[in-house]
Amino acid sequence: MSIWETMQKFFDAEIKKMKIQNCYFPLFVSPGVLQKEKDHIEGFAPEVAWVTKSGESDLEIPIAIRPTSETVMYPYYSKWIRGHRDLPLKLNQWCNVVRWEFSNPTPFIQEGHTVFATKSEADDEVLEILELYRHIYEEFLAVPVIKGKKSELEKFAGGLYTTTVEAFIPNTGRGIQGATSHCLGQNFSKMFEITFENEKGEKAMAWQNSWAYTTRTIGVMVMVHGDDKGLVLPPKVASVDNYSPGWKYSHWEMKGVPLRIEIGPKDLANNQVRAVRRDSGAKIDLPRASLVEGVKELLDDIQESLFVAAKQRRDACIKIVKTWDEFVEALGKRQLILAPWCDDEEVEKDVKARTKGEMGAAKTLCSPLEQPEIPEGTLCFASGKPAKKWTYWGRSY
Repeated sequence: MSIWETMQKFFDAEIKKMKIQNCYFPLFVSPGVLQKEKDHIEGFAPEVAWVTKSGESDLEIPIAIRPTSETVMYPYYSKWIRGHRDLPLKLNQWCNVVRWEFSNPTPFIQEGHTVFATKSEADDEVLEILELYRHIYEEFLAVPVIKGKKSELEKFAGGLYTTTVEAFIPNTGRGIQGATSHCLGQNFSKMFEITFENEKGEKAMAWQNSWAYTTRTIGVMVMVHGDDKGLVLPPKVASVDNYSPGWKYSHWEMKGVPLRIEIGPKDLANNQVRAVRRDSGAKIDLPRASLVEGVKELLDDIQESLFVAAKQRRDACIKIVKTWDEFVEALGKRQLILAPWCDDEEVEKDVKARTKGEMGAAKTLCSPLEQPEIPEGTLCFASGKPAKKWTYWGRSY
């Protein structure tokens, strides 16, 4: 929880600079409202939890626990927004949602829902929020991520396009969606009649965004940095070790405390303390006179070292392929695959079908926003058609 609060403190302050206000909406949503946006509910249907009883009595009409909050919030948006002066509307929730993914529902989530008069305003915010998510992963959690765009098949259900920060777990060879920032376009505006009168006195449809990250971030950090002794926590999100020396060192190693300071009779005699790094196990003697400065420098170095080491492990797993055979070989080695792709949805589905097995099928993770050059004549690795973009592929959580 303290790690979540550290990230929340940073993110909440940043979105307030963007004039985004915090709010809270109902937990439950009626079937009629939830099913109003067909593509949206179809995308979440397997993960929706339903309440069917109240005490011992069966409900006449079951109600859903929100898997996300578009359909909970947007009926109100249509009432609040009338003219161009009501825009932009920028709201954020720190809340719980329930998605029956695997066997456990998602606990805490941050989700923003904003409304604009123009697409260009919405596009700008999508990338501004995505950069904040990158900051959380790389500069707090020391986890390297790729900023990219999801394919049409993998985008947010009912949205126009989805951007993502994608992480990779070298130990398992799987990608994981770190956090997403979506441009919803005007789809939900049409469904929920979110319209406004523009400056010309004409009726116009609003443009919408939604964006979110969850406590999954903490799980990603644990998998990227953890070792056989337990947690390894970056200093920027670690708790302070304020217990007595009687506790076993292994207890705090398991807890991930970044730096252990030991003071014994020899240290006192030499007017120094011994610092032991959790990440490398290195032991450093620090003069007591400059202890504060020395500890700060060590913690900064640990934070940077964790990120650099994680990036090196991630980059060592990246394999650039040009052909199907190379793709299959790299997939078998649990690598993060960068391949030229024709951007054809049917080809994407075919790759999933051809790679389906006990380990799970391969899929697109994201197309990096910073695209490498595609030499003229480059063909798609899977279809042989002309390639349109470079895309990361692999198995995913």
